[in-house]
Amino acid sequence: MSDTDAGAATDKTMRLRYAGPCRLCGAQLTAGEVAVYERPTKTVRCVSCPQSEVTSPGPSKVADVPTPSGPPVIESGVAGASAQREHARRAAKREDRIRAAHPKLGGLMLALSGDPQTTRVWSTGAVGEQIVARSLDKWANEHVRMLHDRRIPRTKANIDHIAVAPSGVYVIDAKRYKGWPDLRIQGGILRPRTTTLVVGGRDCTKLLDGMHKQVDLVRSALDQSHPDVPVRGMLCFVDADWPLIGGAFSIDHVDVLWPKKAAQLLNNDGPLSSDQVFALHQHLAATFPVA
Repeated sequence: MSDTDAGAATDKTMRLRYAGPCRLCGAQLTAGEVAVYERPTKTVRCVSCPQSEVTSPGPSKVADVPTPSGPPVIESGVAGASAQREHARRAAKREDRIRAAHPKLGGLMLALSGDPQTTRVWSTGAVGEQIVARSLDKWANEHVRMLHDRRIPRTKANIDHIAVAPSGVYVIDAKRYKGWPDLRIQGGILRPRTTTLVVGGRDCTKLLDGMHKQVDLVRSALDQSHPDVPVRGMLCFVDADWPLIGGAFSIDHVDVLWPKKAAQLLNNDGPLSSDQVFALHQHLAATFPVA
């Protein structure tokens, strides 16, 4: 199949629910106008713009393609890229150390032993981020714009995913924990009411602290330009044992759910127009660069 045929298979001609710019020529398309929705990039283009310019599907969503008269390009990032690089760095350092200490037996020792947990955790995290990104690319609609693997300025830390939707901005942290996520509530009448996040029988409430810090950073980045835009956190568990009915819950203003459920929330209608979503996406991409 040629690139043109592949592009045609992923295009959908539809009547727009929201206004937005053409990905190719930059022309403003109004709500209700017939246009072509491109599934790989989750953007739209004019019906008259040539199909041959459509890009093929890639590992992550790209918000815009640069054109002389169109909007600036926004690099959406590659999910899990920085974690994968850290895993490779640690694995290479360990290999060099073992081979230097045991010139003759180093290769055999490496073949018979796996990476330590402190190294494997980076690869595990990268895979979790990639699963969440692929799921959101598949299930989120054309009004949702994503940023993956974003660096927090002046730190070595990163944010897994930032989603900008008509209903607001969402900070998404991917987790690969086994077991059943559960909300446990104790007290409330004679004792102070406490809530605990439990996954597979383990107390994971501390995950909320990291989530709140990330949400606060994103909210601070919007305080001056977009102070009224809601920002909410999501803990997205990809390997958990979720029940067939229900299962998702909120704790301390953080949604605890799985990728498809996250996409359903992102697809909800909201007060933000397509232009506002684009502006927020562009602002956050500049504030939190690719890690």
